[in-house]
Amino acid sequence: MSITKQSELTGMQTASEAVAVTLKEMRNYARPGMTTKQLDDFGGQILRDFNARSAPRLTYGFPGWTCISVNNEIAHGIPSASKIIREGDLINIDVSAELDGFWSDNGGSFVLGEDTNQHQPLVDASKRILRKAIANIKSGVRISDIGHLIETEAKRSGYKVIKNLTGHGIGRSLHEAPHEIANFRDRNNTTRFKRNSVVAVETFISTASTFAQTTQDGWTLLGNRGGFVAQHEHTIVVGENDSLILTGMNEI
Repeated sequence: MSITKQSELTGMQTASEAVAVTLKEMRNYARPGMTTKQLDDFGGQILRDFNARSAPRLTYGFPGWTCISVNNEIAHGIPSASKIIREGDLINIDVSAELDGFWSDNGGSFVLGEDTNQHQPLVDASKRILRKAIANIKSGVRISDIGHLIETEAKRSGYKVIKNLTGHGIGRSLHEAPHEIANFRDRNNTTRFKRNSVVAVETFISTASTFAQTTQDGWTLLGNRGGFVAQHEHTIVVGENDSLILTGMNEI
């Protein structure tokens, strides 16, 4: 969507607060020995406290309030009463929701407890690259140039990017134009960021894989060459000279 009046900005800020606070509180609540369903139920209650509705559940019938992916899972992990999270796990939580007709999306990977499996450098790289990408987004910038920046920064840090998962426009529905804000330079994408447009920008920084593949459960994504992936995501409003981060409360 494009922000055309104050009430729309206020609506997006309110929806973004709901998803950002939910993500932050879920990350803080996570403990070794907990199941991903327990963590998801906690997040679902926070969304309900905001009167927000889970976007993947509402849009796609996803079997959870949020997506929780563990270790080698890239994204769209289904919360489960049989999946226990443990010290040192690489965990990704993606929270998106609708509130009063406005939709917002954010996500983040983190290491649970002590970094026994040495995932923290990957997480730090993903955060750093997202910050740099957002700092370079403004009206008129080619979307493909931001993709090039993300991949270049990943390579400099010794990593790859997942090429078939992208950021996207958002606002009045979960996925809107521009539909693909890729993590690499897509030379076929000549679209430019537009002033006052709302987009969800996300990194998918990988140790080995370059493509995500859907598993037999129909949701969970794994890498084509194994390894691990860190993802971080903010919903932003594109400005003339910089961008307004709507989901900053998630403290990514």
